[in-house]
Amino acid sequence: MSDPAILIVAGEKSGENYGAAVVLAFRSLYPKASFFGVGGTNMTAAGVEILVPMEDLAVMGLAEIVTEIPRIRKIFRRLSAEAKTRRPAAAVLIDSPDFNLRLAKRLRKIGVPVLYYISPTVWAWRKGRLRTIKAVVRKMLLIFPFEKEIYAKAGIPHRYVGHPLLERLRIRYSRADFFRKYKLDPALPLVTLMPGSRKNEIRRHIAVLREAAARLKSERRAQFVLIQTPDLDPSCMPQLVAGTKADLLLLREDAYEAIASSDIVLSACGTANLEAALLGVPLVAFYKISPLTYAVGHPFVRIRDYSIVNILAGRRIVPELIQKQLTADALVQETLRILDDVGARRDMKTAFARIRTDLGTERASENAARELAGLL
Repeated sequence: MSDPAILIVAGEKSGENYGAAVVLAFRSLYPKASFFGVGGTNMTAAGVEILVPMEDLAVMGLAEIVTEIPRIRKIFRRLSAEAKTRRPAAAVLIDSPDFNLRLAKRLRKIGVPVLYYISPTVWAWRKGRLRTIKAVVRKMLLIFPFEKEIYAKAGIPHRYVGHPLLERLRIRYSRADFFRKYKLDPALPLVTLMPGSRKNEIRRHIAVLREAAARLKSERRAQFVLIQTPDLDPSCMPQLVAGTKADLLLLREDAYEAIASSDIVLSACGTANLEAALLGVPLVAFYKISPLTYAVGHPFVRIRDYSIVNILAGRRIVPELIQKQLTADALVQETLRILDDVGARRDMKTAFARIRTDLGTERASENAARELAGLL
């Protein structure tokens, strides 16, 4: 098969980054391969035909999903129709299980084999998804070593391909160069704020971050970088932070350089936590969802910690401020504690180095591309 067509679907930023890397790696094996589906700027740059922008699927929480059901159904119908018409040789579905597992069922019915990249968090909640995965997914590609045992016990074909962040984390210049480029004061602490990659995440977190930043600027003369996801509307973040008493440097590029140059990162739970940890930077993790979503889902959560960094470490090494715990007071208190406690910073960095070692040296994108080739 010299020029296969592949359906690829990623509903949020980190998955879209990983998907773009798989596309590029696969094209080294099949230069004439074509991809179509759901993604963002990186997939577009990789040559994917974007039928639906990933922002249209970037919805989290029960209350949010309920209001967006008509739009999501429309997207589902369109992708199903495109798959039926184009008959892709395979599909690569990346994370976003609420949507992608339903799509996998439809694809199986029309004979399109599914490679699923990045497992749903069946180790945290909704373990019953394993039955669906076993029925509709040809093979699972895992990015955390501990997931191998779960899938082996469930009898689901799988492979640990490595974590794709290890390929992406490249720092192009030093802290001194970063401070010079953005006219920052090397004598003052630098705090990087990462409120999330989805609009609803950012809206839930930004007010608390603004207040905490203003107080930290007053108490420590701290400097702040606020990371903006490139796929979001450029006007979104400036509108949300307008009027803050802390000077926030808004960055749409040099995100890894900003993290690596920081004294501490305040980050929404998710991939950003792991980015900071793998770059060896102390952090505080936080997250807030709608009260309804939390009330409905919390009784079913089977883990104590929410940050993937703590889950990988097997213990609480990063402070977590979840739901009502997320206040400006708590953020300021935890930030000052970590900035002042040399021992706590050292312990974090030691644990972070161990996590990086445990993730290994596998090249995730190349491995995923070869698994896709094998599926064909």
